[in-house]
Amino acid sequence: MKRTTILFVLLFAVTGVFAQKGKVTSASSFKETGKLDKAVSTIEEAIDSSNPKTESSVTWPRTWEVRGEIYQAVFQSKDENYKKLSNDPLTVAYDSYLKALALDDKDKFSKSIKIKLTLLIGDLTNQAVAAFNEEDYNKALKSFEQIMGIEQTPIFKADDPTSVDTVIIFNAGLAAYNAQNYDKAIKYYREAAKYKYSGARTYQLISSSYMQKQDTANALDVLKEGLKEYPGNGTILVEVINIYLNSNRVDDALRYLDIAIEQDPKNSSYYFARGTLFDKLLKPEEATESYLKAIEYKDDYFDAYYNLGAVYYNKGVKQIDVANAVPSNQPEKYEEEKEKADIEFKKAIPYMEKAHEVNPTDKFTMESLKTLYYRLKMLDKHAEIVEKMKNL
Repeated sequence: MKRTTILFVLLFAVTGVFAQKGKVTSASSFKETGKLDKAVSTIEEAIDSSNPKTESSVTWPRTWEVRGEIYQAVFQSKDENYKKLSNDPLTVAYDSYLKALALDDKDKFSKSIKIKLTLLIGDLTNQAVAAFNEEDYNKALKSFEQIMGIEQTPIFKADDPTSVDTVIIFNAGLAAYNAQNYDKAIKYYREAAKYKYSGARTYQLISSSYMQKQDTANALDVLKEGLKEYPGNGTILVEVINIYLNSNRVDDALRYLDIAIEQDPKNSSYYFARGTLFDKLLKPEEATESYLKAIEYKDDYFDAYYNLGAVYYNKGVKQIDVANAVPSNQPEKYEEEKEKADIEFKKAIPYMEKAHEVNPTDKFTMESLKTLYYRLKMLDKHAEIVEKMKNL
């Protein structure tokens, strides 16, 4: 009788095991016949940890593989009711396949799971692109990270241990940047830079991420790394110069501007930038020379014309201060100094007029011309510019 009792106990135990594994089979059948609601509820019953009878199915790799298949089908479904079965079906599928791999210590299911994961990469890629286009950057980032997670699993790395999906890494950085997760953006952009993905642009993006964190020092260091990797890259040079300009480090900016001009001697914007730096250093002669060079290579350079006019205008203003400092009992000396100021004002006019010709609606240029014409008693032109300002 004892043996019979033991036999019955074992029989019931085995029956329970098959019952739970039978649920997995049923869930798979429901998925195959398109009954995803029943497939989801059945597979969830099979992994219900509160039910002691599910122990066999919970530790069975096939259970989790089937669960992954079901939730992947939920994502792919065109039926809106089925889509509501999960808020994030691909994440459930991703977690389920990885769980199946972790439980598959006898390597019985790895081949089929690898196929499922390969298909999952396609779905995650589509989800990431759609999320990015919909400006749901956190979701896009999560999807790109899950793709990287799949590609780093042993069954994928076994085929080619050195393979790196630089496109996905870079896109993860892009999604992180747009999600304002700048630490992750830096992490993924740096990884992409190691493989020279997107060239010098990647260094700019790393630098930009640091700038968003208000970390100017690291932003500058990264750009200098980029210049070592891509010597003479004009875009990186400009970024370096801009950081120095914004930090008011004029001498450093000038040094890199000289490098930029040496590499691209006909770039008018470099000469203009150098002119503005010399203006800051109160070196009007050097500023004038740089602005003239800018105009030489771009004959409709409004800002260069305006700044040239401003150089002479400011010289005139300073000379007026000199004239006004002459004692009142020296009228001849006063007139002499005042005439020097008028000479500078006259030099300003052709450049201001050219600036006005290039941009006829700029109010600052018109205001400057109005003052200059009035100052030099060019009354006809003064009246003309006043009328133009009224008609704006």
